[in-house]
Amino acid sequence: MKSKTEKLVAKHPEVTFSEAKKVTSHVQREEGDWSLNTLMIEGYDVPFKYRRKKKYKNLKGAYVNLSYYPLTESVSGLEFEIMKVVKINLT
Repeated sequence: MKSKTEKLVAKHPEVTFSEAKKVTSHVQREEGDWSLNTLMIEGYDVPFKYRRKKKYKNLKGAYVNLSYYPLTESVSGLEFEIMKVVKINLT
């Protein structure tokens, strides 16, 4: 039987696991029925994005463990690299 991590890697081979990363900025905004969360992580120049059904407490200054993979997002014809968060846990 495969573990959750093995299943995740099989679905997204480019997934990266990071531990104890400090959140420098956390923004939440409504997107339909979902709450779109954007994190900036210390030492990274790209936003980390994920969605939740409900708003969550502010993670600014918190340390988190992340599972994510790179994704390209197009805004008004310009392409930006983002990190799509698959799993996030407080440390």
